[in-house]
Amino acid sequence: MIRTLVVEDDPQIADAHAEFVARVPGFTAVGVVHRGKEAWDFVAQHEVDLVLLDFYLPDMTGLDVCRGLRAKGHLVDIIAITSARDIRVVRSVVAYGVVQYLLKPFTFAAFKDKLERYAAFRDQLAEHGAEAAQQDVDRAFAALRGSREVAVPKGMSEATLNAVVDVLRASGETGLSAADLGDRLGTARVTARRYLEHLAHHGLADHFPRYGGPGRPEHIYRWRT
Repeated sequence: MIRTLVVEDDPQIADAHAEFVARVPGFTAVGVVHRGKEAWDFVAQHEVDLVLLDFYLPDMTGLDVCRGLRAKGHLVDIIAITSARDIRVVRSVVAYGVVQYLLKPFTFAAFKDKLERYAAFRDQLAEHGAEAAQQDVDRAFAALRGSREVAVPKGMSEATLNAVVDVLRASGETGLSAADLGDRLGTARVTARRYLEHLAHHGLADHFPRYGGPGRPEHIYRWRT
């Protein structure tokens, strides 16, 4: 079993990620922590093969966690699970042994795909013992590349989904209706509602009725925090 540590500051999301790990054959969640220092301490005291690392933590950034793990001599592999889209961050994490990068929001299928590819990478390297030929190394790294994920359903745009997430998160506790979102993004109400329902279906947004006008109540969507 691949022993996996979940590092995520939001307890609800952290528990969801641990449940996801349990659903992928060959993986087991050995711990859940919410701060960078807790991650350092856990890895120092337990056997961990893989860290699922959020990059926005209360006490430090994900990059700080990576630097600290390497400085302490821990060679554990890392998969970044984050909303950080800054190209400078993406380029920096490679130097610290981040083997996969999964952007929020995502589906279980996308999550499972990353873990399965990581497992295939480990299996490829383990097959060849202490030494490997060039084609063996190429095959192992090829297992990490590409994706079968279905994070964005057919007929939906990843760019639009990212824009919806950004606007919804910025709305805070107030939330948005599909009509509000459509006005801000310049899309039809029905299109905006489809993206909002996609986020709600995957547990990334909450929705509740708002009463006040005639007819059926309007639904308000709020980013789950």
